[in-house]
Amino acid sequence: MKENTESTSTLLLRIKSGDAAARDRLFKTYLPVISRWAHGRLPQYARDLSETADMVQASLLKALEHVDRFEAVREGAFLAYLRQILLNHIRMEIRRVSRRQKHGHADAEIEVADMEASVMQQVIGDEALERYEKGLLELKPQAREAVILRIEFGYTFTEIANAVDMNSSNAARMLVSRSLAQVARHMA
Repeated sequence: MKENTESTSTLLLRIKSGDAAARDRLFKTYLPVISRWAHGRLPQYARDLSETADMVQASLLKALEHVDRFEAVREGAFLAYLRQILLNHIRMEIRRVSRRQKHGHADAEIEVADMEASVMQQVIGDEALERYEKGLLELKPQAREAVILRIEFGYTFTEIANAVDMNSSNAARMLVSRSLAQVARHMA
C-alpha cells in the first residue's frame, strides 16, 4: 500500500512533534485508501452539500487533529481508526438527512425509492451489517484490524502481515480465517 519506507507509527510520532511534512505524507498515503473504502457508503439520498470526498477529507483531518490521543501501535490500527471516524461521520450525515426528510425539509426530488444502500449493505443487508459490526467488536484489536483490512480494504495477506505486525502472510491468513469464523458465529 505505501510507497515510502516510513512506517505509519514513525509518521504519527513525527506529526505529534509538529512535523508538517510528515502530516502531508500521511495524508497523501491514506487519502486514496480511505476514499476507495468510502466509495458508495454514503447513500445517494443523503448526498446534498456533503459529498463522500468531502467527508473523507474531513474525517482524515479530524484524525490528524486528534493524533496526539492516538497510540500508534500498528498501521492497521490507524486505518481502523480512520474507518471508524468516517463511519461515524457517514452515520451522522444519514441521521441529519433523515431528520430533515421526516420534518418535511427535504427536497421534492428526494424520494424514499431513491434511497441507495452502500454496496456492503446491498450485499448483506442492514441487519447482517449490524451483526458484522458487533462481531468485529468482539475481536481483539489486532484481529479486528486484520479482518477490516482484508474484507473492507482488500489487502493481501502479505500487506496485512506488515500492517498488523505479524511474521508471515500465512500467520495473517490464519488470523483472518479464525477471526472471520468468530465473526460468522456471532452473526449466526
